Amino acid sequence: MSTTHAQPTLTRTLKLPSLVLFGLAYLTPLIVLGIFGVIATETSGASASAYLIALIAMLFTANSYGRMAKAYPVAGSAYTYVRRTIDGRVGFLVGWAIMLDYLFLPMVIWLIGGSYLQAQFPGVPMPVWILVFILITSALNIIGIKVADRANLVLMTFQILVIIFFVALSIANVVSADGAGGLVSASPFVGIDATFAGIAGGAAIAAYSFLGFDAVTTLTEETIEPRRTVPKAILLVALIGGGIFVIVAYVTQLVHPGGVFDNADTAAFEIATRIGGNFFGAVFLAALVIAQFTSGLAAQASGSRLLYAMGRDGVLPKRIFGSLSAKFRTPVFSILAISVVGLIAIFMDVATSTSFINFGAFVAFIMVNLSVIVYWAKERREGRAHNALLYLVAPIIGMIVIAYLLLQLDIHAITLGSIWLGVGIIVLAITTRGFTKQPTELAVDTVD
Repeated sequence: MSTTHAQPTLTRTLKLPSLVLFGLAYLTPLIVLGIFGVIATETSGASASAYLIALIAMLFTANSYGRMAKAYPVAGSAYTYVRRTIDGRVGFLVGWAIMLDYLFLPMVIWLIGGSYLQAQFPGVPMPVWILVFILITSALNIIGIKVADRANLVLMTFQILVIIFFVALSIANVVSADGAGGLVSASPFVGIDATFAGIAGGAAIAAYSFLGFDAVTTLTEETIEPRRTVPKAILLVALIGGGIFVIVAYVTQLVHPGGVFDNADTAAFEIATRIGGNFFGAVFLAALVIAQFTSGLAAQASGSRLLYAMGRDGVLPKRIFGSLSAKFRTPVFSILAISVVGLIAIFMDVATSTSFINFGAFVAFIMVNLSVIVYWAKERREGRAHNALLYLVAPIIGMIVIAYLLLQLDIHAITLGSIWLGVGIIVLAITTRGFTKQPTELAVDTVD
């Protein structure tokens, strides 16, 4: 690590296409098929409606992230936005809450990828696969974001190709069975005896697929012209990802109307085998594993930037988390810290590990929407006007929608998330001497 007085800084190399690619890798477009059976069952076959509603809902919060990224183009995401607009202590708690998402999501991703591989190669123990995922992604992220960016391009291309083939084979299957007219149907949107409550519940689940559209904000200090590029990237990731989700859900639902499956958890694999045979079924499984790898690569990169921003502020140990490698100009210790957390996957199952990560994300989404409203009010008092529709109306709607989704989490997620937040309050009380001090300000206040 660097020991010179002139500390290394993050290097600006990313343009709009790279940011969008990074965000899509974090979303993992193939996840729409991974959880298709669950949403189709919940909505009684109206999965396309669930994703369409979720897309519309998430665009309000995407707008708020874009507003804040334009105002404060520095690393740190929701943590930075809240502390700059509301209060440093509240910002710390938001950063603490969202660490649930950023720290534990890579672990979940690696665990799911390991589960797929272990199912196909039962002779290889699960811990081996998890270690392989961690070692490869950590090495790529340490070497630098440009290398990770190139790896993302190759792996995302394969993932998108599999989705394209899946959609094409689904269309061919529908045309073969019902003719070209079968491609135009309201069934994927209205389902079979679907209810509003069921579709709303499915939309709440589908919204989880969008978690990570905000991740591009953590790469602001490595982006060229971030004030213009980052807001565009956020909206494009949400729109492109949501569009993929709606289209794939639509054609898949055409192949299998309704929400009844032998096994909802493996519904998409069964459909892939039916429309493309055993060979395509094997390719489909390979794509799922690769999707987990690309998503883990993006998730670890984002999480390490959040830890770096908090370390640079001194709210985490600065010498450890607030430093960059002099050679690679990446937050090596932060990357390794997420790798260590990922090792917990060896001792956990998917159900347990995913039970509470969404709590932190939803808390952050609510607070970012609130930050835009506070920012709008402050700017208005100082005589600077901003579009009320984008800075007031949309954030209010976003807060209401995300609060509803937060309430849809099961009691275990809310309980564990609340405990985590409680620990954060204790840490904050100690570091700020009973909340009487503000946490240290960011070392970089503005970025051109």
